[in-house]
Amino acid sequence: QVQLVESGGGLVQAGGSLRLSCVASGSIFSRHAMGWYRQAPGKQHELVAAITSVGLTKYADSVKGRFTISRDNAKNTVYLQMNSLKPEDTAVYYCNQGPTIATMPFASWGQGTQVTVSS
Repeated sequence: QVQLVESGGGLVQAGGSLRLSCVASGSIFSRHAMGWYRQAPGKQHELVAAITSVGLTKYADSVKGRFTISRDNAKNTVYLQMNSLKPEDTAVYYCNQGPTIATMPFASWGQGTQVTVSS
């Protein structure tokens, strides 16, 4: 069974930066696409960034130019570097995976990590 553990969230002022990490276990990490999602109160999960098994990336329009997704297959870890944070980025951030970006999310959700951006 796939286990996803997110970390790195926190409280930051607008314009600040955070780096999120997600460690995956229970699957062949290098063969899966990985993605970062966020869920604001009362809303559904939103895909904000994704990376294929070969490193191709995709971003939601709302985060393009500010967020960068990367992966380290040796550490079974996917990262989300978030710069120029805005109050509207406030949410619980989750990672997930799938055979391809189109088939995500494929695994059960982890506990997520809270990101709060103050104005």
